[in-house]
Amino acid sequence: MKQATALPLQQRLQRQQALAQRLRLPVALAAGLGCGFLIMCAVSSEPLRAFLILLTGALPRLHWSAGEGWQLTRLVRFGAVIEDAITLTLLGLAVAIPFRARQFSLGADGQLFLGALAATVVSLYLPGPWFVVLSLSMLAACASGFLWGALPGLLKTRFQANEIVTTLMLNIVAVQAYRWLVSGWLRDPAGGFIVTPFLPASLQLPVLLVHTNVTVMLLALPLLVWTSWLLLMRTTLGYEIRVVGQSAAFALQAGLPVQRTVWLSMGAGGVLAALAGMHISHGLLKRLPVDLPAGLGYEGLLVALLARCEPRAVPWAALMYAYLRTGALAMERSTDVSREVVLVIQALVILFLVAERMQPALAGGWLRWRARRAEGGRHDA
Repeated sequence: MKQATALPLQQRLQRQQALAQRLRLPVALAAGLGCGFLIMCAVSSEPLRAFLILLTGALPRLHWSAGEGWQLTRLVRFGAVIEDAITLTLLGLAVAIPFRARQFSLGADGQLFLGALAATVVSLYLPGPWFVVLSLSMLAACASGFLWGALPGLLKTRFQANEIVTTLMLNIVAVQAYRWLVSGWLRDPAGGFIVTPFLPASLQLPVLLVHTNVTVMLLALPLLVWTSWLLLMRTTLGYEIRVVGQSAAFALQAGLPVQRTVWLSMGAGGVLAALAGMHISHGLLKRLPVDLPAGLGYEGLLVALLARCEPRAVPWAALMYAYLRTGALAMERSTDVSREVVLVIQALVILFLVAERMQPALAGGWLRWRARRAEGGRHDA
């Protein structure tokens, strides 16, 4: 009898958890956008227009003119969304993998800078056929990212150095080393400002969409996402990363190589961050400026949090993040609402996402409302 009553309860809990998982991101996004609209109502004289531009400003537009007929406009703006989404996806994966081992690595920024630097140096100074040099450039970027990512892992496992502190400090070292080399050895004297020479055209990533910098990295992205998921879910290292992330003490008792898993997970994240750097140097900019903005790695952290460190969800979170950011720029240009409002919306979305108990509570309320409604319908019949 007890078993008979426990089974429906278990099924109801499973349905509640599944529904909460499906609703998690849409509910958080809707709640964040709703709060953002209320803020716009408070600060703007035209909140509805600003909100619509925020939601649609990043999309291409089909435009008709008598002289030129139908034209697709705003492709540059839409291309910017895809370019940002590619970079953010790589950075999100770079943060997500160490996070699954419960390593709070904040070093994606430094790994990105060193990856871009290593790939650029090889491309500028190594002679040879383009496919050999480009392959070696990618290899150099991956190697630098892996080493710079694994270093704080080794410092933690050998010397108990906190990974948050070490990755933040190593970011400073990497960024300053980058600026020192770009402003000195790598500087183009004819550049007009502090920048490296342009990469040879044969070593620049081919563009897929005209008038944008959307490159073949877009085609490689599904493979990288799938490889990251495969690493975590279908390999021995991935199993060790997940077990260490759930309980390092249990993993140690089970005989798993906890220390090796820690620094390998951080090194694997460094490889993806370095590829993001190569995407910037060889795809977006075609050269490296000394004032390449720092902080992109922290946006990767937000993307990883939005995706809850699930590799297959990272591209969607990155696309949403990039879409809102581009829409915010359009909103700022067209209305009296600043893009800082979007930063507030993004922060609210993340807050709603990390509120672990909110979605199950909403899902439970929804299921209870449906059950009461069905019961009321049977009584009426």
